[in-house]
Amino acid sequence: MSIDRPARPLSGSGILLVDDEPRIQGFVCRALKQAGYEIDCASDGADALRLASTSEYGLVILDLVMPDMDGREVLAELLRLHPDQPVLVLSCLDDATTKVTCLDLGAHDYLTKPFCLEEMLARVRVQLRSDLRHEVLRAGDLSLDVGRLQANVGHGPVALTRLEFLLLKELMEHAGHSVPKNQLLASIWGYDFDPGSNVVDVCVRRLRSKLGFELIRTVRGAGYQLAS
Repeated sequence: MSIDRPARPLSGSGILLVDDEPRIQGFVCRALKQAGYEIDCASDGADALRLASTSEYGLVILDLVMPDMDGREVLAELLRLHPDQPVLVLSCLDDATTKVTCLDLGAHDYLTKPFCLEEMLARVRVQLRSDLRHEVLRAGDLSLDVGRLQANVGHGPVALTRLEFLLLKELMEHAGHSVPKNQLLASIWGYDFDPGSNVVDVCVRRLRSKLGFELIRTVRGAGYQLAS
């Protein structure tokens, strides 16, 4: 697998923090400012969408539980306004279903409350690194645009959900080798899922329907492998 990293600047480098809890908002805002970031804050979904519609941000940090709108609705609308917008969900909701839903909607990362400040700042740094946002991975005829969550097998770009992207990226990183389902479950979905879950198979079927059945091989008893 090869990697292309075009030198393109971010269109927006500030951070939009969306959280209705004054204590959390103040704590995170101070930490981010001390780390050198420019911050705008919103206390509800409507205010967040108003700010996002008039400004460009390098990252949105989004709470899910707010008084006026469900955070998942805000997430979907944010990504409708700016499909390439990196979003870090910061929420007290720690169930697997909510995490998967947000990642599938297009969130780039998910961190649960209570959280470690150093870990949050590390995740922010990753999302604001322009070389990662504009990274293009290649394996044979397949290219994967990390920033846009798009795959191309020679017929034009195809939009992927976050989970489809993560699964394809994992297979690309092990091109030429089969990847066991348990490994895919651990690296993409975490350990909250039963090893007998069929979420991997469902995601593979969706990728095949979008990019062609021949792209991903089923290796009986061994998992999945990217076709060479």
